[in-house]
Amino acid sequence: MTGLNDVSHRHDAEVEALSGGPVAKGAPILELRGLHKRYGTVEALRPASITFLSGEIHAIVGENGAGKSTLIKLLTGVIRRTSGEIVWCGQSVPLSDPNEAISRGINAVHQEVVLCPHLTVAANMFLGDEMNRRGLMRKRAMTDAAQAVLNDLGFNLPASALLSDLTIGQQQLVATARAAMRGTQFLIFDEPTAYLTRQESAQLFRLIRRLQGQGVTIVYISHRMEEVFELADRVSVLRDGTHVGTRLIGETNDAELISMMINRSIEQVYHKETLPIGKPIVETRGLSGPGFQDISLTVRAGEIVGLYGLIGAGRSEFALGLYGREKVTAGEILFEGKTVDIRNERVAMDLGIALAPESRRDQGLCLNLPIGLNINLPVFDRLSNGLTINRKREIANADRQISDLKIKTPTRRVLASAMSGGNQQKIVIGKWLSHGAKLFIFDEPTVGVDVGTKAEIYRLFSKLLEEGAGIILISSYLPEVYELADTLHVFRQGRLVASHAYRTASHEDVLTQAIGV
Repeated sequence: MTGLNDVSHRHDAEVEALSGGPVAKGAPILELRGLHKRYGTVEALRPASITFLSGEIHAIVGENGAGKSTLIKLLTGVIRRTSGEIVWCGQSVPLSDPNEAISRGINAVHQEVVLCPHLTVAANMFLGDEMNRRGLMRKRAMTDAAQAVLNDLGFNLPASALLSDLTIGQQQLVATARAAMRGTQFLIFDEPTAYLTRQESAQLFRLIRRLQGQGVTIVYISHRMEEVFELADRVSVLRDGTHVGTRLIGETNDAELISMMINRSIEQVYHKETLPIGKPIVETRGLSGPGFQDISLTVRAGEIVGLYGLIGAGRSEFALGLYGREKVTAGEILFEGKTVDIRNERVAMDLGIALAPESRRDQGLCLNLPIGLNINLPVFDRLSNGLTINRKREIANADRQISDLKIKTPTRRVLASAMSGGNQQKIVIGKWLSHGAKLFIFDEPTVGVDVGTKAEIYRLFSKLLEEGAGIILISSYLPEVYELADTLHVFRQGRLVASHAYRTASHEDVLTQAIGV
């Protein structure tokens, strides 16, 4: 049966013809010399010079707005540079459009999947390179070949399924398989694990190492430092649109990279105030529902309660039950000492409970609406005079939240869909700040955001606590809940299996309890 090598071999001749000849492992394969991109008066990428070596895994880190997305678009031919030079395999090249980049062996796997959800997995993998015989598409042959590639890569995915029937993480693996089978020599991964489970991430890492072993150069862009140190040979830092340095991975550490990225120390990122803990805001007693059983916990004023566990452990399901989005089948909820029946989200909102959901794009935002409208959605009743909205109060509230949260936008009228992941998360948080909730539930609040934005979100947590609110923090990133939670609860298979006061357990203890070994 065919596998990855057999399918990708069909592209090798064309790629080799445009590559300028083979490049020895460890020699420069792609060089950026004073690369510059300007949009009007805005410099998205200042003159940057970086060298990528053949067969290496080269990580790129930086805050949102540091120039990473612009760099990807330039290297994949999506946009044209203002000035500077790109040298590919020793030759200066224009990289003027995506087809040229692909034909030279330069591909990218983007954070947001850019495939066709109405087509099958196989059709997406062969998109633009379909198998034909006498003018007829060979669908069965493509399905069989695609399935062989997926099996070869260790991805447990059905080639015949519609892409839209897969999870976001599974779609990401399909995009990765598509890039891997196209005869690539230079493969860019942009935040590839943002939506992957632990198992899927492990599969991806095995593929990356396999591709590296075959001589492919990998560019790995991530906000997750542990992934950078696990995978990369070298790491380059971008800040404010320019390259500030490259380090061998064995000669640097978290503290140095974070300092290079944001000019702040690592201690300033996990900002945590020591605040007095007040009275209980919410208490659950034996709460059960779809995906969670017999959960008893308390959140008090001024307290962060962390929920940690592997994907599917029941943390998010519990939060949705508490918020009224999922039906509770057993147990009791007390809010400020009184038993309450939170049968829907409206009841939760009226009580003063706010939810920033795991998927901000699908559940937390109206992407086709401007930033200002998104921020004001929960409070339009307070901004109205009877039947009409007070325009001055509407504008003032939106502009205040944009300023306080440092949302990077020229105007409140910009659509939410046009914002970066970090700024979208700030919009979700901003609308609930307007609401004035007492209990905030943050589900994976820093997925896909940079270190600087994380620090701003953590400082916002402190502000909420100072005002007497309580926070439930759900995160798959152990250092986050470990450093921030006053009380840390560990979930496994829908149950709460362990609880710890601040820093009273080791990382190893918590992870062991979550895995169940």
